[in-house]
Amino acid sequence: MGPKDCLTEDEVCTNLSKVPGWERVDVAIVREFEFSGFQEAFGFLTRVALITEVLDHHAEIWNVWNRVKLTFSTHDAGGLTEKDFEAARQINAIV
Repeated sequence: MGPKDCLTEDEVCTNLSKVPGWERVDVAIVREFEFSGFQEAFGFLTRVALITEVLDHHAEIWNVWNRVKLTFSTHDAGGLTEKDFEAARQINAIV
């Protein structure tokens, strides 16, 4: 992958409008989640792990007790690609 695989600004905006809750931060998309407690947050992270393993596209994950933050960027392309938005769509489907 390389810069040619990155989405254009218009493609990023279009894709972002289709993944509620996600926001663009520099060359990444980020979403924060809050759950009732650690077990629920960890259960969610387990499902995220299964999704991202199948996609072979893994998130940067931050977790403290009931809060989770996921960040996606396609590092080897140097920006956002369809892979990032596909992961976001699938994760939104399980929330």
